[in-house]
Amino acid sequence: MHVEDLLRLESLDLELLWGEEQQLVREITGVTATDLEDPTRFLRPGEVVLSGLVWWSPGNGTEKISRFVSALATAGAAALLAGEETHGAVPDELTRSCRENGIPLLAVPSRTNFRAITEAVYLRQWGDLSRRPTSHRYALPENVRSELSDLVRAGAEPDVLLDRALAHLGAPDCYVLTPTGRTVARTPEAPAIPAQRARELLRRAPDGLTLRIDTDSSPYDSWYLHLADAATAPPRLLHETADVFADHRYGRDRARKEARRRAGDLVRLIDARSPDLSALRGALTDCGLSHGGPFHVVTAAAKADADQGAAADALAEALRHISDRPFALGRLPHGEVVAVVQGGPEPAAELGELWPVVHACAPLVPLHGGIGAEVTSPDRLNSSLTGARYALTAARSKAPDGARLGSVEDLTTLEGLLAGIPSDVRAAYHDRVLGPLADDDNTSSQMLRETLECFLAHNGSWARTAEALHLHVNTVHYRIQRIEVLTGRDLSRLEHKLDLYAALRCR
Repeated sequence: MHVEDLLRLESLDLELLWGEEQQLVREITGVTATDLEDPTRFLRPGEVVLSGLVWWSPGNGTEKISRFVSALATAGAAALLAGEETHGAVPDELTRSCRENGIPLLAVPSRTNFRAITEAVYLRQWGDLSRRPTSHRYALPENVRSELSDLVRAGAEPDVLLDRALAHLGAPDCYVLTPTGRTVARTPEAPAIPAQRARELLRRAPDGLTLRIDTDSSPYDSWYLHLADAATAPPRLLHETADVFADHRYGRDRARKEARRRAGDLVRLIDARSPDLSALRGALTDCGLSHGGPFHVVTAAAKADADQGAAADALAEALRHISDRPFALGRLPHGEVVAVVQGGPEPAAELGELWPVVHACAPLVPLHGGIGAEVTSPDRLNSSLTGARYALTAARSKAPDGARLGSVEDLTTLEGLLAGIPSDVRAAYHDRVLGPLADDDNTSSQMLRETLECFLAHNGSWARTAEALHLHVNTVHYRIQRIEVLTGRDLSRLEHKLDLYAALRCR
């Protein structure tokens, strides 16, 4: 099937906004629906991309659009099909960017469902299944659909649902995967796949077929149905199976909301300075955790002043990769995301490897976390929470626009310790201790500050400082005396050296 074939389907009512003849005859290999700002990791060459453009707003200008279309061009997308429902029309900036990058652009009216486009592509590729009898072996039989409905209502596990949905086809290798590569379910004979391999399959699987399970989930918490060999089952059956898992997700999400509510009660008790230990033990039990340690408290934040629901999903997804660590994750009334993790040594190494993987699900959103110290009893959980908050602040300070996971175990240097202090407190300390030396607009102050930094870096050696600055040693003596006068510190005293060193590191 070619891009131009989609325009000929009257039922879709698509409108060509830009595309030259050589682009319109591109072969379509598949379909990906996405509303990520950077969907590169989920695209395969030759796919048409469906997007509702919810990631863009008129005030964003062209930067986001350029990044999005550039990602399509890099991945070799055949065309972009942009929905009109979100903004009423496809923005002109998108048309210009598609023209510049050579990506055909088709407008999708609000009355046309994305699923209709997906089915049109796959039905053309595998034959018009709608003309086959409903009893055809490739359609979900009525008894299977009925049984799956019963299993969903009964709260069956995803493995059971996937097995039952595909058993009549001989249970081909099929998986339910998360964007981080975690396997939620697989058919009985499907081999286990490492997370890294699963992520590769979601990005590039030339012989397979991947469908996103359509639910109201965050980028960190979405599910994908992946069939290893696309020839073993038709798209209609996979769409029906995906619908089953969507129904399952709604039930699962209700249960998780209740679990997070209970965890919220637990973290509120932990946050209290003098918690009721009896109530705290009861809350741990309600969350499926035992009273015995060790415990670690972990905090997470997606970005400052934003809804932290996404941060909760991100942290939960990372922790689910560590299957032998039960945890309870909740939010405090002001929105702070807190998880209590039980068992084993500090999870910093495992979570540290997973953090950039989770961040890649929404790479434009800063994602930070902090891990508190290990504690062995419930009454010490508050101290672990305090450490986790400090480590989170330090992580945010070191990588404000990126992704970083901090740990109190990392606080082995003065700079590491200072990084956890709020920025306004650091700034106040810097200005107060350095006094006139903190004035960046004064050339003399800058010169004296440079001399001070060099003097401290050379352990108070006059000769080495003079050599490094290409000055006479007497000049260094004069400048240090001037620094002592302006700051009120005596650089022959260790504590005063430390005060000034800390102030310089608080910039």
